[in-house]
Amino acid sequence: MYNIVKAVVLIFILSLAGCQTRKESKEVVEEVATKGLKDYYADYFPMGVAVYPAAMEGEQAALIKKHFISMTPENVMKMGPIHPKEDEYNWSPADKIVDFARANDLKMRGHALCWHNQAPDWIFVDEKGDVVSKDVLLQRLEDHITTVATRYTNDIYAWDVVNEAISDKKDEFYRDSKWYQICGEEFIAKAFEYARAADPDVELFYNDYEVINPVKREKIYELVKGLKDAGVPIDGVGIQGHWSIYEPSEATLRETIERFTSLGLKVQITELDVSVYPKEHSRRDKEGSDSDEFTPEQKQKQIEQYEMIFRVFREYKQDLNAVTFWNISDRYSWLDNFPVRDRKDYPLLFDENHEPKEAFYKVVDF
Repeated sequence: MYNIVKAVVLIFILSLAGCQTRKESKEVVEEVATKGLKDYYADYFPMGVAVYPAAMEGEQAALIKKHFISMTPENVMKMGPIHPKEDEYNWSPADKIVDFARANDLKMRGHALCWHNQAPDWIFVDEKGDVVSKDVLLQRLEDHITTVATRYTNDIYAWDVVNEAISDKKDEFYRDSKWYQICGEEFIAKAFEYARAADPDVELFYNDYEVINPVKREKIYELVKGLKDAGVPIDGVGIQGHWSIYEPSEATLRETIERFTSLGLKVQITELDVSVYPKEHSRRDKEGSDSDEFTPEQKQKQIEQYEMIFRVFREYKQDLNAVTFWNISDRYSWLDNFPVRDRKDYPLLFDENHEPKEAFYKVVDF
């Protein structure tokens, strides 16, 4: 009864704001009390969410079970957190998420087997602190991928194998990471080969951000096409959807999806959120002009942006393999402190009280 009353109130508010849903009010009231996001999109693509171990309990756990069909561990399966020392693996946080998925029949994506960030220092140096050779580093990468991927065989249906290996700089192709400095581009193909050997049935993805940028998009396209043409076992491309109320445009979004589906690879939106601020990519301190208020103008722009994004997604339902939100609700988002330290953001479909925002109703109103 409480959920139905809340739904009636929200419908009234939406009507006053000129955002009245196209469905009959009685139908909407019934739906919001019984249906989750995953149910609305059951005929389109799986709806996923990035999570952390504490979310496996309480209100967040209930929200996950109602609205999503898959989970991605936000941090605890990354190399540094799960493999902090050469002979030490920290399984407990990841296992907690896997156990929750098993108990509630949820799918899981693995994130991420090889990344330049959150990689432990030990993997790049020997006992003297000197940089290791390419052969040693590739062996350590193989050992890591084999150990992690085999532990979660049958629990994870897809892995982000290599994350963010392409440079943001226009005149640089590969990111100048320690992986690249020691191994050259070879580490990328090797990571996919190691992952396929460890789990022959899992789907293997290359994952990156700023894919909507035409210059970076073409570099990513060239990378994955080269891997595919060379017979490297890559199954798909993960398009990180760290976007904003100002980008991408509908045309850019369509161009991006079509560019990668043309390769015959699976395409997933892997890290979706819509910041209420213009996109920035370098960390900085909060300034006097940086407000934490979620303004009516930002709210309306976010509603319109989410509506456009999911309208396009639905049109490409034959091409999109899954859509995963990066975090559950506005109560916590990685964008709260990035790129502006101590600035609050409101990028998701659920508010700080875990209630659906107006943007949520626009996303499910089709």
